[in-house]
Amino acid sequence: MSHLDQVLARIDEDLGASLNRLFGLLRIPSISTDPAYKVECRKAAEWLAADLEGLGFAAGLRETPGHPVVLAHQRREGAPHVLFYGHYDVQPVDPLELWETPPFEPRIAELPGGRKIIVARGACDDKGQVMTFIEACRAWKTVTGSLPVGITVLIEGEEEDGSRNLPEFVERTKDELACDVALVCDTGMWDRETPAITASLRGLLYEELIVRAADRDLHSGLFGGAAQNPIHVLSRIIASLHDADGRITVPGFYDGVVETPPDVLEQWKALNLTAEEFLGGVGLKYPAGEKGRLLIEQIQSRPTCDVNGIIGGYTGEGTKTVIAAEARAKISFRLVGDQDPDAIRECFRDFVRRQLPADCSVEFIAHKGSRAVALPYDGPVLGKARKALAAEWGKEPVTIGSGGSIPVVGDFKRVLGVDSLLVGFGLDDDRVHSPNEKYDMTSFHKGIRSWARILAELAA
Repeated sequence: MSHLDQVLARIDEDLGASLNRLFGLLRIPSISTDPAYKVECRKAAEWLAADLEGLGFAAGLRETPGHPVVLAHQRREGAPHVLFYGHYDVQPVDPLELWETPPFEPRIAELPGGRKIIVARGACDDKGQVMTFIEACRAWKTVTGSLPVGITVLIEGEEEDGSRNLPEFVERTKDELACDVALVCDTGMWDRETPAITASLRGLLYEELIVRAADRDLHSGLFGGAAQNPIHVLSRIIASLHDADGRITVPGFYDGVVETPPDVLEQWKALNLTAEEFLGGVGLKYPAGEKGRLLIEQIQSRPTCDVNGIIGGYTGEGTKTVIAAEARAKISFRLVGDQDPDAIRECFRDFVRRQLPADCSVEFIAHKGSRAVALPYDGPVLGKARKALAAEWGKEPVTIGSGGSIPVVGDFKRVLGVDSLLVGFGLDDDRVHSPNEKYDMTSFHKGIRSWARILAELAA
């Protein structure tokens, strides 16, 4: 029996103890956004550091202006070195009354059809996912006395609060974080039977703009028809952001956008993602993105522009006949390929300024931006992960993109110069950020086995 076979057998035998350890972490209410839970966040960090230290890692807490980072190292001479990233903080539990049982009292439940699930806040996002990797390391250490590759573990405590202090931490400790590849377990599977590798993440640009006209709110009976109305002006600008085919009209916006390789596009077509399947669950029917594009392209590999909020004028009960002095909007752009958020920011601002009539001014408020990141579809690390996941799940994994953004992946590329392999075992019905969050037992068990196989492949 090979070492890997022994490790996999050990994972199966130790599943009950693995669950108990996960439950111990889940019982800690490490809500990072609420200052009342600051002590609990530190407690979760200390729990993880102690567990990693017990596995032979040189582990400890590193202080930040916010919650501490857990950092642990275990070197292996002559072997590749990987950096594993996850987070120990969780979302608030509100509304508490919608939880069937207390959110920090983890339990095993059974769904119709016999699916067993772990229910607790953080079960999927991200404590359960983090522990799949740690338990895989534990099995390797128990069976062989060592890890197949060198490993650095970085587990932060502010992901649910925007990872405000992580970029500076990565910059400050970049020499200590040096590695060949980063591993991230904070994503999901395609479905319950099909593993997925997230090979690309869209970037993000967020802008806020305020259009102003008169120096006060005006009576619409006295000034209507003569005075500029900032809400009208802003509405026209917003309406002009897309053409009739769904393309974004900001000049220069598509600079750096790359097409998905044809073979990958064929793989995506074979997934048969339909509008009925994807949009039906939220009460919609028809894709609203760029015409001539697959739905799956629209949500993961094409750039977007969305208005996230419009504020202006009187919005209270009843009526108030007023022309507002100002109107504002919050607008986000999801970026792909080599799109430069700084360049697009300037193109967008020029686009807005050119449409401003006389008597109007505009103020821009910049929020952070991040570039898209992508792992080469034909890269060796991706190939190793595909082989490991196919062996565990009995079918080829899907290589997909994510419509969302994980800024730390960009930080790893920018500061450390390394790509990130994103493999996660969450499911669409895990109720992440919602009451009764869950994690399938199969995701937890086979997630551990998957990481054990990936580590073996990375060492090969």
